[in-house]
Amino acid sequence: MTAPTPLIAGNWKMNGDSASLGEALATAAGLGSTKARVAICPSATLVSRMSDALKATNVQVGGQDCRAELSGAYTGDVAAEQLADAGAELVILGHSERRAGYGETNALVAAKTQAALRAGLEPIVCVGETLDERKAGKALEIVTGQVRGSLPAELAGQAFSVAYEPVWAIGTGLTPSTEEIVEVHRAIRATLNEIFGAHGATVAILYGGSVKPANAAEILHADEVGGALVGGASLKAADFLGIIAAV
Repeated sequence: MTAPTPLIAGNWKMNGDSASLGEALATAAGLGSTKARVAICPSATLVSRMSDALKATNVQVGGQDCRAELSGAYTGDVAAEQLADAGAELVILGHSERRAGYGETNALVAAKTQAALRAGLEPIVCVGETLDERKAGKALEIVTGQVRGSLPAELAGQAFSVAYEPVWAIGTGLTPSTEEIVEVHRAIRATLNEIFGAHGATVAILYGGSVKPANAAEILHADEVGGALVGGASLKAADFLGIIAAV
């Protein structure tokens, strides 16, 4: 089975405005030859403009979340179809900040993933354990449980990726060892193979815990690491390109 193409996806979170499109354009201009697919997921307000700006480049555009429903009285939410209409090709789902801050469950993430598929979007489904869960020796149990609960059967044969976010390492300065990262990624791969059979081997497993140019090479060349979900370091083209170059 062919190994999945690495994916480096930038999550701009609630940052950036129209002036920030220059950084996205600089990323596209500086790509050169790379083995990775590259995507930037800005705030919903920027998806359309970024999609237009990057249309003739090799950088894809994604959203950061979507509603499980197709439409309706859901003030402030964004439907998957609306993201696709704005030019998005991918969408991040189940990010740790959504799970913790908005109480998103595995079942809700699975429903959102189904909505993304209906809209023709490629889901990036996030999983990860807290520090308390890791200290209790439950990291693998929690993460594989999230994989099973967050990935609907409809993903069989579809393009998607899984991003492992050790919640305790995001924005804390703490970084898992390469061995810890590999252990979890291997467990995710085994679970994907169990659920999806041969298709499980085609799914890129991204690492999403404070990836920076300084640590990118070590992380990205570790076993079963098929890319990265990059936060703050994706906001500046120079930093983002440094990570992409490490693939």
